Amino acid sequence: MNTLFWFRRDLRLFSNEALIEALNNGAKKAIFFICEKQWQQHNAAPIQIDLLKRRLNYIREQLAQYAIELHIIDAPYFADCESALLSFCDKHQVEHVIANKEYELNEVNRDAQILTKCDEKNITFTLYEGDVIAPVGTVKNQSNEMYKVFTPFKKQWLKQYQDTHFSLLPWPLKKLAEGKTNSPVLKGDGSSEKWPVDDDSLATIVDNFICDKLSSYDDQRDIPSIKGTSGLSPYLALGIISPKQLLVNIQNRYPDILTTSKSKTFTWINELIWREFYRHLIAQFPKLSRGDNFNEKYNSVTWRKNEADFKAWCEGKTGYPLVDAAMRQLVQTGWMHNRLRMVVASFLTKHLLIDWREGESFFMQHLIDGDLASNNGGWQWAASTGCDAQPYFRVFNPITQSERFDPNGKFIRKYLPELEKVPDKHIHFPHAYLGSIGGGKHCYWPAIVDHKAARERAIAAFKV
Repeated sequence: MNTLFWFRRDLRLFSNEALIEALNNGAKKAIFFICEKQWQQHNAAPIQIDLLKRRLNYIREQLAQYAIELHIIDAPYFADCESALLSFCDKHQVEHVIANKEYELNEVNRDAQILTKCDEKNITFTLYEGDVIAPVGTVKNQSNEMYKVFTPFKKQWLKQYQDTHFSLLPWPLKKLAEGKTNSPVLKGDGSSEKWPVDDDSLATIVDNFICDKLSSYDDQRDIPSIKGTSGLSPYLALGIISPKQLLVNIQNRYPDILTTSKSKTFTWINELIWREFYRHLIAQFPKLSRGDNFNEKYNSVTWRKNEADFKAWCEGKTGYPLVDAAMRQLVQTGWMHNRLRMVVASFLTKHLLIDWREGESFFMQHLIDGDLASNNGGWQWAASTGCDAQPYFRVFNPITQSERFDPNGKFIRKYLPELEKVPDKHIHFPHAYLGSIGGGKHCYWPAIVDHKAARERAIAAFKV
């Protein structure tokens, strides 16, 4: 049977069971569809598209070493993938198409339509669960329903896998060539050059995190001025690295990691399970892909429509130094520290009472690790509208968050050079610093909203 592999957001050769199955079935060709218009509709960040295209260039050359040809085809919208795929299959006598599942609504609808057309053409279309460790729908409560609270989901997830030592399928082919192609190099509009895309560099990044940072992750993950997080989220978002691959590597160093959930070493595994939770949710509840509140009782919240406040938030000009530094980090680098994502999301939805969908969209337009399931989950958690979200009356105080996680203002000063000379004891506050700075100048950083008044307004709005 002539087999074709369809790459999606699973841009890896190893730890890709669907790809290995295709190769074992004799596949000599693979495809990837460039869906620029669809990506624009999905608010994909230019920096992420650039990372994707750089990775495509790399794996195309890698596949060439195994005499596998990667065809990169323009299909502006998902709707165009159907005709492009069927035309390709007809031209190359393809009888079997293998791919990994995608769980967002548009992607699910695309695959359903293609499956119907493939059936009509007597083409087998097989989808694998390549983006999760636990297949969607396998972690359920006693009523055979999806969990709506994270902690019991995690407990059941661990119950299913705590005695499992994961392994990866062996790569089935031997290199035959140097891996050079005559295909044009894909180029994006953003600049993701600070993020390497070759497997050797990625292996080093993963090993360094597991060996040097994993044990201290719990202590350092909330401090934005140091590199205390894994830095792996962009690669997970595009499937350049798989969650199973990471778990295998961690178990090789910490064989009992899944049975030590109370240890600090387990903390990052907890984040991996949160990722699973949000993926299961978006697959089970299509309304999340449509931008609906998970908790419908908050549909009655009246959000403020204030373009000036939203613009100030986007540009890092709210007057709250930690919030503003975080937003500038996002716009300048395409990434934001996880603790700060919670802080700025709380500020937009509670202090400014602006719809979480506005922030979710802005994040997707700028994040190199933009991912609908995790981004939607995080924003609805912060806005108190989501599944297992923080209570509506919990409103992060950006000043105390700053004092706690950036006590010396090191992170703030990096992205707000205007405040470089402000003393530590004043750096966290949104009011004017009236002391002398460099030749008698003063620093003025006005707040667009008062914390106490904003908190009261938000609680009143959500109580409705």
